[in-house]
Amino acid sequence: MKQHIDLHNRLSGPGFGKRTILLLLFLSLILLFLLPDMGNSADLTIPSLNLSLEKTNDPGKVAVVLEIIALLTILSLAPAILILMTSFTRLVIVFHFLRQALGTQQSPPNQILIGLSLFLTFFIMSPVWQNIYQNALSPYLAEKMTYQEAFANAQTPMRKFMLSNTREKDLALFVKASKAKRPQTQDDVSLLTLIPAFVISELKTAFIIGFVLYIPFLIIDMVVASVLLSMGMMMLPPIMISLPFKLMLFVLVDGWHMIVGSMLNSFGMFVT
Repeated sequence: MKQHIDLHNRLSGPGFGKRTILLLLFLSLILLFLLPDMGNSADLTIPSLNLSLEKTNDPGKVAVVLEIIALLTILSLAPAILILMTSFTRLVIVFHFLRQALGTQQSPPNQILIGLSLFLTFFIMSPVWQNIYQNALSPYLAEKMTYQEAFANAQTPMRKFMLSNTREKDLALFVKASKAKRPQTQDDVSLLTLIPAFVISELKTAFIIGFVLYIPFLIIDMVVASVLLSMGMMMLPPIMISLPFKLMLFVLVDGWHMIVGSMLNSFGMFVT
């Protein structure tokens, strides 16, 4: 006990702070002597970047700069385009509801669910993206059309995909809010009106599928809770007993195959 008090007095004494500062200075000097190149700034080479604005009479150079700016803008918006204009929204929400219905907490983890949703999105959207590449991107890179024509051709398959998965009620909501004329054809619907309508339609569809997924697992929870209550085991959490039964049911019906197949069918992948 006395030794403990003496050690505490040494650490809290006024000389302890001075000794700590001297020790840090001593270690700093040792590092400077052992690593002399760190203090020599002449050996360090730092790359420089120069940005300049120059006058030019060549419209081609200006067009190239504008194309680079447009490409960087598209790349910065790529995550939002991937999430909101494809099947990714519906897939990831349904998988999240499935995990909550099973009651497995963090299994499968978020990385697995997002990765599965991402690759299923690539699979579902591949016909649309191939159409965009063949009719818009490839001719533009071959200089067979202008970027305005390429952008118009790229809109057509994306517009067709989103319209096929958008409810008319949601589309009418944004058309009315934009105070625009009622579109007569699909080409008359602007992307600024179509994209939010498509997103809320996907959210409603995903919530409906999630509700249907919850029903069988909810029945299992209710049955297990009733049995435990009738047996007088009120202190035992029902989730501990129902979880193995829910996993067994999910495995016996081949749940992943059924759910992924239903999701693909909801996007018309099996329609010939």
